[in-house]
Amino acid sequence: DDLQPNRMEAAKAAARAFVDKQPANVRIGVVSFSTDASIVQAPTTEREDSLAAIDRLRTQRSTAIGRGIQTSLDAIFEDEGGAAAAPAGNPYAPLTPVAPPSPTPLASGSLYRQALVVLLSDGASNTGPPPLEVVPQAQARGVRVYTVGLGNPEGTILHVEGRSIRVRLDEDTLKLIADR
Repeated sequence: DDLQPNRMEAAKAAARAFVDKQPANVRIGVVSFSTDASIVQAPTTEREDSLAAIDRLRTQRSTAIGRGIQTSLDAIFEDEGGAAAAPAGNPYAPLTPVAPPSPTPLASGSLYRQALVVLLSDGASNTGPPPLEVVPQAQARGVRVYTVGLGNPEGTILHVEGRSIRVRLDEDTLKLIADR
């Protein structure tokens, strides 16, 4: 209750305001991260779809900021992803994943101007890959990651699914992600 009416609704309001202010031709995707991360809405110019995805977000127990960044990059570059191929000579054999090509790193300081990630978090990463170990993936692709912290560094107690969870904003890590 350090944000009114609560942290999740404050985050949703901030995300909705961001979506509403974007030009109509900007594709917006939504990624949710807790224990893992998932694409809730693939990038689209359909504002109603992005807003509905934001409305579906729910408070969960963990915070996987690093996985959230990785999944956001996957959503941005989904057309470059790996495919699945049937073994030669047997079209009915199980598909074998084909590794996606490694992206060609951009020169230091270069930007992929077509995309950025806006990361909203109210906590400290406590599962998944450490966020600062994932940031080089965004750097290599020239994708900026803007961070928005919700709440305060002193923290608060959240009540989720009948459990009480202490949540503390890790402002220092969010600043480092954005700086890098």
